Amino acid sequence: MAHRVNPFDDALRQALATASRRRSYNPGIGAFETATTQEIVAEGWHGAYRWPVRKDPIFTPIFTAILGSGGFTLFGTTVSYAAIASAIATTAIVAGVQYLLTPKPPKPEDGRAPLTQPIPYRFWGVGEARLAGPMMLWEAVDNRMYSVQAIVGHRINAYTGYYLNDDKVELDGNTVISPDGDRYNDADPVRIYRRLGLTPETAIAEIVADLGAEGVWTSEHRGDGQASVGMTCNAPGAENFQKRFPYGKPALSVVAELALVWDFRDPAQDPENPATWAFSKNSALTLAWHECFNPFGTKRDFRKALLPVLDMWQEEADVCDEDVPRAAGGTEKRYECGGFDTTDHDPKSGTNAILASCDGWMCERGDGALLFVAGKFREKYVATLTDADIVGHTVQHDVLFEEEVNQFIPKFTYPATDFTTTDTDFFEDTPAQIEAGRVLPQDGNYIWVQQWRQARRLGKREFARLREKKRGTFDVRFTGINAVYAPWVRLATPRRLPSMDGKLIANRRSALSVSRGGFQMTWIKMPGSGPEIDDWNPAVDEGAAPPVPAKPVSDGIPKPIIDTAAAISGSGTVYIRLALVDPNRSDLTPALRYRVADVGGGVPGAWIEQKFPGIAPDAGLIVLNTNPVPADTSINIEAVYIGSNGSYGDYSDSETVVSTVDNTPPATVSGVVATGGVGQVALTWNTPNSGNYVATNI
Repeated sequence: MAHRVNPFDDALRQALATASRRRSYNPGIGAFETATTQEIVAEGWHGAYRWPVRKDPIFTPIFTAILGSGGFTLFGTTVSYAAIASAIATTAIVAGVQYLLTPKPPKPEDGRAPLTQPIPYRFWGVGEARLAGPMMLWEAVDNRMYSVQAIVGHRINAYTGYYLNDDKVELDGNTVISPDGDRYNDADPVRIYRRLGLTPETAIAEIVADLGAEGVWTSEHRGDGQASVGMTCNAPGAENFQKRFPYGKPALSVVAELALVWDFRDPAQDPENPATWAFSKNSALTLAWHECFNPFGTKRDFRKALLPVLDMWQEEADVCDEDVPRAAGGTEKRYECGGFDTTDHDPKSGTNAILASCDGWMCERGDGALLFVAGKFREKYVATLTDADIVGHTVQHDVLFEEEVNQFIPKFTYPATDFTTTDTDFFEDTPAQIEAGRVLPQDGNYIWVQQWRQARRLGKREFARLREKKRGTFDVRFTGINAVYAPWVRLATPRRLPSMDGKLIANRRSALSVSRGGFQMTWIKMPGSGPEIDDWNPAVDEGAAPPVPAKPVSDGIPKPIIDTAAAISGSGTVYIRLALVDPNRSDLTPALRYRVADVGGGVPGAWIEQKFPGIAPDAGLIVLNTNPVPADTSINIEAVYIGSNGSYGDYSDSETVVSTVDNTPPATVSGVVATGGVGQVALTWNTPNSGNYVATNI
């Protein structure tokens, strides 16, 4: 049986054989501009496609032990050939259109309601975000409800806001302050307890006191290293439930400053001592934390990933912290980041979201070091690719009509609308829209961005790249490895690609591809010569802040207005007729209650309630008649409206009516004498001799 040759080994043998041959330049090299990569490879670099090969480096970095060792300089750092023996891949910018094709974290709206899964995934987050997390406890005992929610699976910095369903609330200690005097008021208080996720943590004593004896929630339920919140609330009576809890059972969500990160610019912070770390929204710092320190991240060794290129990371963190002027005055940081993810997603979804927040580019070197460049053009990060470095290419000079983009809409998370996904003003190319005959929109998803001006800056950069349209791939020899490790590349290709000679491209993604000669690079043309991508005029480019819609404020159940109250007698009985002003609300049921004003010793009697479902208003009034009431006595009467869910509004002002059976008025009093004095007056009179006389009103 013949020995089977591994295609990879065979390719390397051919490369070795080719490296030993000497070639001479053939003027026919101009055919590179029109020939396909397959044609060039099929010719084996003979004929019209011949190129002078001085030293083929394909096998040099792979077989350093055999063919020697060496190194090259990259952005001031010497990298040995041995360091690239493993696979090399880069992750470029993931904004706009590219972001649609990458793994993404949950939408901000997905974190507003507590999860009730039996075995939920863990949450983690950076910057500031609103989230509710999964339920760890939900119990109701008598009229009291208890809940505990896991916010994220790591320590956080602080809680900065609280929501009960859609109501933003504030706390007095642990007690929710009623926003309107009715909801969550002191009669039925709601209390919220917070834990930051220390190790060890402390169990919520108030819940342990009530549920610990049964073993439901004991002092051992600490949640070490896990940020959590607890809540207790008392259930009111049925008539007040809707008033106290208008959205049903309260669902708690919080706004929190999440991960503490290592700021490698601060000498007081120790990467091996998280107690020295601090909270930050800086995109570079959060990316470093996610890649190296996040318990649910990629868990790289910071000694390999960060320390060899620490100067680079420090510079990029400073870029993110640069002050950018606002049109209305003042400044904001260039790039900030805030959001959350769950452990059912690959860690790369978090990486992509952070990179999108800063128009970032990241590359993993063969030695494990992470190169990172934030979205600000600098010439020192530009490498060069020559005709000699490229062994194959594809170029797309334009895009298909269905891929055309003439309007770009940045989307971000807006704290002013309670952390919802919101659009900024869009960017558009009006002449292109006229030529196309319609608007061809594309969204830019920056869901971990919370500054609308930052979303606009990112959108402007992406739209400028999209409008360039020219893009493609290069098969790059190992001689072009510096370009693989660079975010931007300037082409020196007068023979292979004359139309791109001298042009600047963005390295969107590069990966090791020995079968293609070394690496394959995916690129897109940059607008202008490079610095133009950073052009930003706040007065012109900033646009307007997204509108914050006013929240409709419910009037609730109105308080009845009594028009008249009178005693109606007949056949020896008497009842009270109450006329209410019609509130024009078909969802309300009118009701009243009455009692004897004094049953003896100044003590009123018990209230008697009467409801009137289905009664129709007449001439702007709702007329209610009570059942027969005690005769010839003073009756207190009040009205109330009941909502469709059975909740009661406020009672009307009380009216007092004398329930006289005999409608014939008594004779008038006589002999009225008033005697004055200092600060007082004495009145005397003679009562009439009438059987239906009860009292005299003064």
